[in-house]
Amino acid sequence: MKFVSEIPESLAMSWNAVCANKMRSALATIGIIIGIVTVTLMGAAINGLDQAFVKSLSAMGGDTFFISRTSWLVNSYDDWFKMQKRRPIRPEDAETLARQLTLASAIDPTAYDYDTVKYKTISADNVTIMGTTPDNLLTTGASMAEGRFLTPADAEGGQPVCVLGSELATNLFRGESPIGKRVKILDQSFQVIGVMQKRGSLFGSLDLDVRIIIPLREFLAEIENQPDISIEVKANGLAQLDETREELRQVMRRIRHLRPDEPDDFAINQQDQFIDLFHKETGTIAVIGLFVTSLSLFVGGIGIMNIMFVSVVERTREIGVRKAIGAKRRNILLQFLIEAACICLMGGIIGLGIAWLITLAVTHFLFTASMSVNIVIMALLVSLCTGVISGFLPAWRAARMDPVDALRSE
Repeated sequence: MKFVSEIPESLAMSWNAVCANKMRSALATIGIIIGIVTVTLMGAAINGLDQAFVKSLSAMGGDTFFISRTSWLVNSYDDWFKMQKRRPIRPEDAETLARQLTLASAIDPTAYDYDTVKYKTISADNVTIMGTTPDNLLTTGASMAEGRFLTPADAEGGQPVCVLGSELATNLFRGESPIGKRVKILDQSFQVIGVMQKRGSLFGSLDLDVRIIIPLREFLAEIENQPDISIEVKANGLAQLDETREELRQVMRRIRHLRPDEPDDFAINQQDQFIDLFHKETGTIAVIGLFVTSLSLFVGGIGIMNIMFVSVVERTREIGVRKAIGAKRRNILLQFLIEAACICLMGGIIGLGIAWLITLAVTHFLFTASMSVNIVIMALLVSLCTGVISGFLPAWRAARMDPVDALRSE
């Protein structure tokens, strides 16, 4: 309790010492400011990239499986080459799968191609053409901005209708409503029945808003009659993911007529694969990046240590007087440790302010960066620890001074 009661007094004395040497204290914080700015910006950039990546993947659905011929994550070129030799997945496989699965709430076979889409004299090149079913809204969690999505009647009747991505609709129709208008793909006319809500891009490159969605039957009839499709399967709930995955694998093996000793010739992909890999990679980058940026903090800590040694030398007589009137070693040690911590903490707060402004500028002009509460707390703790560690040796030297020698120093 006595030690705790001494802390306010030590704080007051340390603060008075800092204020008495404003210029020296300000110069001492420069290294800490630079170190905190670099460490904080590194953390904010990684945090922002992580949030953007997870947000991109959220468009795929956390409870949705993606069956395709190849795996999303391939360890080597040889593995990729072997996957390319697998039999394609056909639309009839999806129909059989829909009949046999019991734990799925939606099954959506999807085929893709790329071509030019035209409206009158306006055209858009390299547009993703997506042949799908009404269940696509359920498996992706997407929503409509205008009009409606494909219905079972559209899918079964083979009507030449389409739904546009938000950016494609904006580029082709430039202010006018596309609903009821007709666009062309390979000279085949499709009536626009809806426009999707803006969804952004996947992995920063695959734009989900520059696409045209048509019934799968129309895709097979007009675009490609033997596509290699993927099948999206939405589980009944997150609690049944493992059971759904296992049932899905067993049914697909039966559909593909695989013997018990044969390996799977298909892949069941899930967004968690990408998230785990991304977190692993960013974790490695974070460790390396924080190590490099922490070097500036180390240099700042050396500067604080030098300043504190100078302060101890200048205040030798003061230390002697305090010891002569009864101050114990811990009192002297605590005073100088708090002084070093105060200097570093001020540098940390200033560094956080600068880093926050830079983060806003980076987010506005370059890419998303996010300074979370955890990063702020970490930066302040690092500042405090740097001050304590840097000030310990000077404080220890001051605490061990002989009061007689200290009083004779002048």
